[in-house]
Amino acid sequence: QVQLVESGGGLVQAGGSLRLSCAASISIFGIRLMGWYRQATGKQRELVATTTSGGSTNYADSVKGRFTISRDNAKNTVYLQMNSLKPEDTAVYYCNLDHYGLRSWGQGTQVTVSS
Repeated sequence: QVQLVESGGGLVQAGGSLRLSCAASISIFGIRLMGWYRQATGKQRELVATTTSGGSTNYADSVKGRFTISRDNAKNTVYLQMNSLKPEDTAVYYCNLDHYGLRSWGQGTQVTVSS
């Protein structure tokens, strides 16, 4: 069972920044896809950003230009740098690992952006 542990969430004012971290219990070198998703109260979970083993990235339109996903294979950690945060970014953020049938989720970390 792969474990993913998120950290770095918190309360921030609009316009501020946070950096989320996701530490994996296994090596993420070669893992096909690592990503961040979020779920706001009363809404479905949605994709925020993903990064492939080759370094390609993909972002939701709502966060393009503000969020940056990165992965440090040596530390088995994926990051989400979030800048220019908006109240609508408030949600629980989940880390995800997806590798050819192996899939795992973290427990989530709360991000709250005040106006």
